[in-house]
Amino acid sequence: MTRFQTPPEGISQEALAGLVTEAVQQTLMQHGVLLDAQALVSASVLAGNVAAALPFLPPTQRLAIDSFKGDWTALVSEFFRTMSSGIASDGSAVSDRALERASAKQETARPTAQQIAERAADLQSMLIEDWAGEVAGSTHLEEKLRIPRSTLHRWQRRGEVVALRKGGRKHVFPLAQFVDGRPVPGISDVLAAITSQRLAWFWLSRPSPELDGRIPIEMLRQDMVEDVVRAARTLS
Repeated sequence: MTRFQTPPEGISQEALAGLVTEAVQQTLMQHGVLLDAQALVSASVLAGNVAAALPFLPPTQRLAIDSFKGDWTALVSEFFRTMSSGIASDGSAVSDRALERASAKQETARPTAQQIAERAADLQSMLIEDWAGEVAGSTHLEEKLRIPRSTLHRWQRRGEVVALRKGGRKHVFPLAQFVDGRPVPGISDVLAAITSQRLAWFWLSRPSPELDGRIPIEMLRQDMVEDVVRAARTLS
């Protein structure tokens, strides 16, 4: 989706930014935030444009931002320090060299945090417990949900259930995908559209802009299969 394309609800990115800008400015004023007039406008415009940009990003970039586990406050503060230094030094926006210094400084300060852009293609490196919700292995599913191991493995081979690899050859299964001891309808269609198991479950388990902020797996549990499958195919 490009900057000037219109999302399903029919509002442009610029119009959305204006609405958010106005709301932020009113909120700051109502809570007595002490800013001069120009700073108040700048803060509101920045917030409006950042918030409005997110719905227009490609799905993989939105997933990457959702998965970011770093310190947002420090990241934003570093951005503004870099931008202000660039403006003060040459009267222009941030230079490429300044951005490179900021990026290097960020990597030094947080060596274990990946760049946001890398997160989209690197969910494999994240701990399942940090993002997937409640999961269980085949033993638990057999004992608690009465799902035989042979049945579970057959579903897995056919792509009818989300199976997340957890070290070596072991797989765990998100419990939210099961209703009455069976995978909810639509899982196989989603996996056919989003072939990465981790990326598929990451999308299924979080509010989706393509579905007006609803959570796909909850919709599947309510038999709203067509809407979810249609949205998943747009991601592919």
